[in-house]
Amino acid sequence: MNAILIQKTTDFFEKTFGSKPERVVLSPGRINIIGEHIDYNDGYVLPAAIDKIICFAFEKSNSNTSKIIAIDLDDSFEIEMNSSMELTDNVWTNYIRGVIHQLKLKGFEFEGVNCVFSSNIPTGSGLSSSAALECGFLFGMNELFDLNIKPVDIALMGQSAEHWVGINCGIMDQFSSVMGKEDKVIKIDCRTLEYTYHDANFTDYSLILFDSNVKHSLMTSAYNERRQQCEEGIATIKKNFPKITSFRDCTENQVISLKDKMSKDVFKRSLFAVKEIKRVALACEALDNGDIPALGKLMFETHEGLSKDYEVSCAELDMIVDTLKKEEAVVGARLMGGGFGGCTINLIKKGEEERIKSQLAGLYFDTFGIELKIYDVKISNGTSLYTA
Repeated sequence: MNAILIQKTTDFFEKTFGSKPERVVLSPGRINIIGEHIDYNDGYVLPAAIDKIICFAFEKSNSNTSKIIAIDLDDSFEIEMNSSMELTDNVWTNYIRGVIHQLKLKGFEFEGVNCVFSSNIPTGSGLSSSAALECGFLFGMNELFDLNIKPVDIALMGQSAEHWVGINCGIMDQFSSVMGKEDKVIKIDCRTLEYTYHDANFTDYSLILFDSNVKHSLMTSAYNERRQQCEEGIATIKKNFPKITSFRDCTENQVISLKDKMSKDVFKRSLFAVKEIKRVALACEALDNGDIPALGKLMFETHEGLSKDYEVSCAELDMIVDTLKKEEAVVGARLMGGGFGGCTINLIKKGEEERIKSQLAGLYFDTFGIELKIYDVKISNGTSLYTA
């Protein structure tokens, strides 16, 4: 599948610019196995890069002008690299402008490029196509102009570019897109950016994403509200337990002891954060022991917490997880990402995938009148140069 995408991108480049690209870059989307909504709560996350990618073809333009073409959108724009970067109404171009802005802020010297890109990352499904776009473009600039930017700094600059666009994301998306390794998940400490790799030995299981194909409009306002509620929760905890600096230092019992000092919602959000931070550590243990059913159990628990305590699920996602929970062949399922729509991430025993896909898609359509989208994914390498 990726070979076809690479061919399509390089052919388009040659046809458009009359030359072979100097660099071809592959930048992946990501999944998160567990550790949801705790990247901004000083927690740990457990993401991985996947085999759904954006393919970029680059050459120097030998001028100060860049021409960037998004093949899938049938759209392009030109930009003077020494002009000041401003946001536009054409959203996809802002991620590129944000990257150029970061390079200029940091004092790097570079010129214009010709660049085309194409993707097989499903947009709007929570697989972080924007992080792949930022990090892939940055990686290409780094390679073309010998900027010597370290991989971790590519991730951080990608995050800053997304902040510039106006999305206050944590570091997980860009970090996993750049730093991913085949058959490994990355445990990232969101406070220190320390990270460790853990084997994702899913030999007997398939990783399948079921895309609910819904996006409820609550997403942005609810996300900001959850962040505020968590800040309020940790402030109450610190006031009563001065030695505690964040949710990661806190026990469930300490949160429970403060139930009367928090609003109902703040209490539920705080309890979820503490439990989810603990689940990431337990998930790493399960992976290290090759105990995939134990990991799956934790995934089900995370969904329950996201649905009941963090309240970021929706009827469609709950129906998918509740249905799968009854299947012996499904060892784990949960909503992945911000919530209110998007995908569930599911671990399914090999040999049972097609039956479960077919049954669930039928039941989902009968219940909601919506087509279920299904993506098979494998854990793959982070952003890299493609060499034929």
